[in-house]
Amino acid sequence: MTQQRMIDRMTLDRSTISAIEQWLDTARTDGAIALIDKEETWTSFDCVAKIRNLTRVKRVGHAGTLDPLATGLLVLCFGKATKDIESLQEGVKTYDVTIRLGADSTTDDRGGECVERNAQPIDAELIRSSLMTFVGEIDQTPPAFSAVRHQGRRQYDLARNGIEFTPKTRRITIHEISNVSVNWPNVQCTITCSRGTYIRSIARDLGALLGCGGYVWTLRRTASGQHTVEHALRIDELRELLQPREVA
Repeated sequence: MTQQRMIDRMTLDRSTISAIEQWLDTARTDGAIALIDKEETWTSFDCVAKIRNLTRVKRVGHAGTLDPLATGLLVLCFGKATKDIESLQEGVKTYDVTIRLGADSTTDDRGGECVERNAQPIDAELIRSSLMTFVGEIDQTPPAFSAVRHQGRRQYDLARNGIEFTPKTRRITIHEISNVSVNWPNVQCTITCSRGTYIRSIARDLGALLGCGGYVWTLRRTASGQHTVEHALRIDELRELLQPREVA
């Protein structure tokens, strides 16, 4: 079985599906982890609720939220492993992102209301050099539509209800930005960052820096700590594996 080095939990992924019965028993007794490849439009809570129902494990939580329009790695903890969520969240995250320049979005991604700027194409080297200014420790302002709490309430609840507030900045680290490709108005890259980083904020702030607006077009988490999305299972695959038990 694949195990977490620091937490030592049995993990369900593509390499361990043949031992799913052992994993399921462990999830219900000692606690276990599963690597899920989240689909677009699903919320992280949707995934938790669906898999809780499939496995019949009462306590299920995730180690790091993904936006509804984002896809990729979601680390789920079952039973006693839910107490390890905080430690798992500390792992470095890696994302593949496509940033769309030339417009602003109310949610800082394509799910919001977008306003075109009618911007002229910007030199690719200027875009690359501007993007690289985000590498290192920076103060970042989370999107208004985010799960961050403001005075006890989720920011997305305040934003949806039209309540004005000023999001608080927080210190995060962008460890690396690589694989940069510019094809106006799109910028594709890979971002490796610390816990608490909002890629939507990077897209928004890059657009502001360039004076043209910017938001996330696509976003995929490819790694969290030592875990990678290549080993993760889609929910439909997990459903098929657990179908006989679901009927029983």
